[in-house]
Amino acid sequence: MMKLFGIPNCDTVKKARTWLSDNGFEYEWHDFKKQGLKESQTKEWITAVGWEILINKQGTTWRKLDDETKASVVDEASAIQLMLTHHSLIKRPVLMSGTQVIVGFKPENYHAQLLK
Repeated sequence: MMKLFGIPNCDTVKKARTWLSDNGFEYEWHDFKKQGLKESQTKEWITAVGWEILINKQGTTWRKLDDETKASVVDEASAIQLMLTHHSLIKRPVLMSGTQVIVGFKPENYHAQLLK
């Protein structure tokens, strides 16, 4: 069973949910704003894709951080701490399918990864 992580009001998450449904994929939904996020989950994602991919430096949350906080994100441990404090920093959505982790949503990527 796939598991999709994100926040429901995010347009990119909405597009991913629609794509999954339209293509017949069942998935479990995890709203990390309401349901929280465990450190072990972030570590699993980092093992799969790296912490640099998970931090959304293009988003509003990142831009609102002070320069000192931004500069403090230098490794896995500091990235995890920041992601656990500010869930909105995580690039959305995060889709887990078995051991595969897909960060962000682009229809062509989902198609290539899930409809092989």
